Amino acid sequence: MKTDDFDYNLPEELIAQTPLEKRDSSRLMVLDKKTGEVEHKHFTDIIDYLEKGDTLVLNDTKVLPARLIGEKEETKAVIEILLLKNIEKDDWECLTKPARRIKVGTVVSFGDGLLKAKCIKELDDGIRHFTLIYDGILYEILDKLGTMPLPPYIHEKLNDQSRYQTVYAKEVGSAAAPTAGLHFTKDLLKKIEDKGINICYVTLHVGLGTFRPVSVSDVTKHKMHSEYYHMTKEVAETLKKTKENHKKIVSVGTTSTRVLETVMTKYGEFRECSGWTDIFIYPGYEFKAVDRLITNFHLPKSTLVMLVSALAGKDNILNAYNIAVKEKYRFFSFGDAMFIK
Repeated sequence: MKTDDFDYNLPEELIAQTPLEKRDSSRLMVLDKKTGEVEHKHFTDIIDYLEKGDTLVLNDTKVLPARLIGEKEETKAVIEILLLKNIEKDDWECLTKPARRIKVGTVVSFGDGLLKAKCIKELDDGIRHFTLIYDGILYEILDKLGTMPLPPYIHEKLNDQSRYQTVYAKEVGSAAAPTAGLHFTKDLLKKIEDKGINICYVTLHVGLGTFRPVSVSDVTKHKMHSEYYHMTKEVAETLKKTKENHKKIVSVGTTSTRVLETVMTKYGEFRECSGWTDIFIYPGYEFKAVDRLITNFHLPKSTLVMLVSALAGKDNILNAYNIAVKEKYRFFSFGDAMFIK
């Protein structure tokens, strides 16, 4: 299986640069995974595809304003770091640019010394480990000094930082938003709940893997980055009951999907758990948890296109994507949605 098998032609003007004014006004392509048939709807129509007793699973991770621009204490050279993962206490794994200027012992200062980062380890691919030095509460300092780490294909400035958070974001720790969830409003979630659909939250802190392209030609040789996940006892019980009652588990986004599939693969049942997952889902994988999926339109040759292809079939996905291009759907993080039923 080749990475190039998951390529498609996307005109650059279809990459959404800014979110729509109303979250739930995006378009919704409905794809039947058995027949490959496509319908064109609006996101608010999603409620018509959910039935009483089904369970909607969302990722409640919250994006850190983790992009920091500072300067080397010795030379005043401008350095950008992106906080990726809290290793322990005040030690963080970071993506650094330009990384060649950062050696063990280098100190980078942010906000006139309000926050400092001392390099303690050098790794490949621009990754460095830093100890953060500050007084007070780190997240409050990041709110002052940091900005949202928008994906590299977004070139426009985001005026309202909250638009790169879901309305239910709660657990701080992601380097990128679980973007399928950006379409939901509190009002739409209430309508879904009022219809008798269970709403459950899992946590997966989205890490470096989101920014890393597949660099190998053979899909099976790709190594996923580890990301932290958590599932509560209450959520596990609700998911068990959903399956027992022969109702559908509808996952919102590839991140929620990876939590659900990790838990079922590891334990053979839903249970309270947390840990690190590097699950890589591509065609040939048999889904153990997820029946249906709400997702966005993903980058060509990405692990996310591979995941949706595993659920709906590669030919169905690529055909649907080509229709989306023809119909001028908006692509990627701030783009339109797809429902795989």
